Amino acid sequence: MPIFEKRTRIAAPPERVFAFHEEPDALERLTPPWEHARVLEKTGGILVGARVVMETRVGPVPLRWVAEHTQYEQGRMFQDTQRSGPFKRWVHTHRTDPDGAGGCYLTDHVDYDLPLGAIGRLGGERFVRRKLERMFDYRHEVTRRACEAPPR
Repeated sequence: MPIFEKRTRIAAPPERVFAFHEEPDALERLTPPWEHARVLEKTGGILVGARVVMETRVGPVPLRWVAEHTQYEQGRMFQDTQRSGPFKRWVHTHRTDPDGAGGCYLTDHVDYDLPLGAIGRLGGERFVRRKLERMFDYRHEVTRRACEAPPR
């Protein structure tokens, strides 16, 4: 099963970075504009049992993505698991860890598997990897800018 991981140092306390992810509009702010994804329904924030229903696209084909939050440790981590959507398996863990210098490391760890077995891996793995790299580069930059900026 493929694993994707992105780690970025942010010059803000882990509590601030975690709180950013708890904001009601965080998902919308973190969704890259080129993804053409839209949130259809959100319940429960990022707590265990919370759900998000999105519409995304694979090429011209619209797909519904349902994710459920399955783990939560206040100020430290939360996890969402795809219940239905474009992947055979998707488990995304978000972590904030202190760096010892007043800032933190933001880590996004994704365990995923593509549909269609070996055919899906052969035909889609490189495409998906590039897409994830671009998306998480964007998400980490948005988070860094929001959290390193002086409070409003």
